[in-house]
Amino acid sequence: TLAGLRPPQTGTVLLNQHPLDSLPRRAIAQRMGVLFQEESNPFPATVLETVLVGRHPHIRPFQWESRTDLRLAREALAMVDLQGLEERIVATLSGGERRRLAIAQVLAQQPKIYLLDEPANHLDPQHELDILALFRKITQRGGAVIASLHDVNLAARFADQCLLLFGDGQWLLGPSADVLNEENLSRLYATRIQAIEWQGRRFFMTTGGLEPAIDKAS
Repeated sequence: TLAGLRPPQTGTVLLNQHPLDSLPRRAIAQRMGVLFQEESNPFPATVLETVLVGRHPHIRPFQWESRTDLRLAREALAMVDLQGLEERIVATLSGGERRRLAIAQVLAQQPKIYLLDEPANHLDPQHELDILALFRKITQRGGAVIASLHDVNLAARFADQCLLLFGDGQWLLGPSADVLNEENLSRLYATRIQAIEWQGRRFFMTTGGLEPAIDKAS
């Protein structure tokens, strides 16, 4: 709905004070980038060709990419640690490399607003931290990032605000430090969550779930 791909049930989505449904898709894509949870690449393409798709909102129809577009695409690949793989065929990449390529494509688009659906999917721990730290820097430079995250510890570490959706129509929105606590998270995940303090940082871990099986014969 925020991306304009489905109409809101009520209300209006505004982009720069303009109703989203009144703007051409090219104008929206110049301001807003969307990362879906899963990406498909049905046609053979190289890594560089794929990331250059992010430049299409800024290129006129039937116009080739410029040197600037190529530079921005290569810079985006370097941001996600894919430099040197420009000529690789996308189908030969690992799941984590494909995820970083999809992120690079959105970065090459250079929007002001990023809508990210599970950006840490398929990433190893180091790349999880690197990618979210990268988007954190984008917000510090005036950009906006709205991301869905199932890893509460990543949300606690990087998000300014958190929106909890409880699945029954109820929701809770506020500063991450206030919203993310044992009571709210235990309710959200329907299992007991405990907060622990370690090296000056707060972490959450599950302590509920199934009890270990007991051998009644022993």
